[in-house]
Amino acid sequence: MPSLHHEHASYKWWVLLSIMIGTFIAVLDATIVNVALPNIMASFGTTVDKIEWVVTAYMLVFGIVLPASGWIADHLGYKRTYFAALFIFTFGSFLCGLSWDETSLIFFRVIQGFGAGFIMPVGMAIVIREFPVNQRGMALGFWGVAAAASVSFGPLIGGYLIDNVSWQAIFDVNVPVGIFGMFATLIIQREYRAAAARNFDFLGFISMAVFLTALLLALSEGNASWNTGGWTSNFILTCFAISVIGFIIFIYAELTVEHPFVELKLFADFNFGVTNLIFFIFGLSLFGSTFLLPLYLQNSLGYTAYQAGLVFLPVGILQGIVTPVAGMMSDKWDARGPAMVGIVLLAVSFYLNSTMSLFSEHTQIMLPLYLRGVAMGLLFTPLSLLALTGIPRDRMAQASGLFNVVRQIGGSFGIAIFGMILTRRSIYHMAMYGQAIDVNGPMYKSVAANLARFVQWTDGNTARWSSMQANAIIGAHVGQQSFVQSVDDAFFVAAVVSAVAVFPILLLRRPKKNTETVAAVE
Repeated sequence: MPSLHHEHASYKWWVLLSIMIGTFIAVLDATIVNVALPNIMASFGTTVDKIEWVVTAYMLVFGIVLPASGWIADHLGYKRTYFAALFIFTFGSFLCGLSWDETSLIFFRVIQGFGAGFIMPVGMAIVIREFPVNQRGMALGFWGVAAAASVSFGPLIGGYLIDNVSWQAIFDVNVPVGIFGMFATLIIQREYRAAAARNFDFLGFISMAVFLTALLLALSEGNASWNTGGWTSNFILTCFAISVIGFIIFIYAELTVEHPFVELKLFADFNFGVTNLIFFIFGLSLFGSTFLLPLYLQNSLGYTAYQAGLVFLPVGILQGIVTPVAGMMSDKWDARGPAMVGIVLLAVSFYLNSTMSLFSEHTQIMLPLYLRGVAMGLLFTPLSLLALTGIPRDRMAQASGLFNVVRQIGGSFGIAIFGMILTRRSIYHMAMYGQAIDVNGPMYKSVAANLARFVQWTDGNTARWSSMQANAIIGAHVGQQSFVQSVDDAFFVAAVVSAVAVFPILLLRRPKKNTETVAAVE
C-alpha cells in the first residue's frame, strides 16, 4: 500500500494510529480492574489483602520493566520489541480470563504488566522518532488522548462488561484489540535498531525488583488473615530484611556501574529530586484512593459495577480540559502556582471523601471527583516543567521516563499501604463497636426485638429463627459501618499525605523559559 510506505507523507500518522491502539489497552488495564474487584472477591471468596495484588502486581511490574524498555528496543529493534510487548500483553489478558483462583490471576497480571511496561515507552519513542521536531508536540498530544481516554472510559467499559457479561470479559476484550494492534504493527511500521547500544545493568534491574517486591509483600501481608504473627512474624521480618539488602545492592550498583539501570545522579538536581518525591506522593494517594472507592461504592452503597465506573468518567474529561490551561498558565506565570492549587485541591478532594457514610448522596460522591479531575489537570505539566528546569538536554528523555516509573511505583505502594490501613482499621472499628454494644442492654434488646418481629412478619419464620436473623442483621450492619469507617480513615491519610506535598512545592526553583524544557514536556 503506498500510504504505508515510510517515505509517504501519511506514513507517520499511520504509525501514530497503530501506537495509540496499544497505548489505549495498556492504560485501560491499569484502571478497568478496580471496578471488578468486588466481583472477583466474591467469585474467588478472597479478602482485600489478597485481591489488592491483582492491581499492585500489574503496576509494580509495569514500573520495574519500564526503564529496561530502551535497552531492549535498541538491541532487538523497536518494531520487534513493540510487537513482542503487544503479544505478551494480549497473551496475558487471555490467561487472566481463564484464571481459576486469585493466585493464578495475580500471576497472569504479572505477565500483562510485563508487556504493558514495554508498550508505553517504546510506543512513545517510535512516535518521537517518526515525527519531525515541529510536529512532535501535536503527535504526542494525540498519543496522550489514547491514555486519557483509557483513564476516563476504562472503569465505565469495565463496569458495563461486568454487569452484562462477566468480570472475565474485562480481560477477554483485550484479545481481539491486541491481535488487531499486532497486525497493524506488522503491516504499518518499519524496523529501526540503534547503531550501538549500551550494556545492560542486570544487577540494578534484579536488585530493584527484589527490594520493591519484598517491601510491598511485607506492607500488604502484615495484617493478612493467614499471618497470625502480625508484623513480627518470620515471614514479614524476612521480607523486610531481603528488601533492605536488595536496596543496598541497588544503590551500590547504580552509583558504580558505567550505564546504570536507573540514573540516580539525576536526583541530585534539586528540582528534579523534589518533584519526583511529589510525583511519588501523588501516585501513592491517587492510585490508593482509586483502589478503595469502587469497593466502597459497590459493597457499602450497593452500586452496580457500571454505576461505579460511571462516577470516574468526569475525572479524565476535566483533566483533559484543564491540562492545556495549566500549561499556558505555567508558560505565562510561575509554574509553582497551578501546581500548588492542584495539590491543595487534591488534598481537599480526599478530605471530602473521608466524610462518607452508608447514607452518602450521589452529589457527595461526585464533588470530590470533580475536584480531583481539576487537580490532576493542574499538576502534570507544571510539575514536569519544574522538574526539568535544570536537566541537560541530552538527559531529558531519561529524566522524563523516570516520572512514569516513580508514579507507578508510588501507586503500587499506595494500594499496598491503603489496603493495609483498610484491614487494620476495620479490625479496630469492629472491636470498638463490639465493646460499645451491650447485648444485655435495653436499647439492643428493643432493636433486636423490633427487627425480629419485622423478619417474622415478612418471611413467616418462627420466633426463634427470626430472632437469630435479627442478631445477624445487626452484626452485618456493624461490619458495614466498620468498613466505611476504615475507608474514611484511609482517605483521611491520603488527604494528609497530599497536603504535605505543598511544602516541597514552595521550595522548588522557578523554571527557565527555554525551548528545551518545553519540548521535553511536550
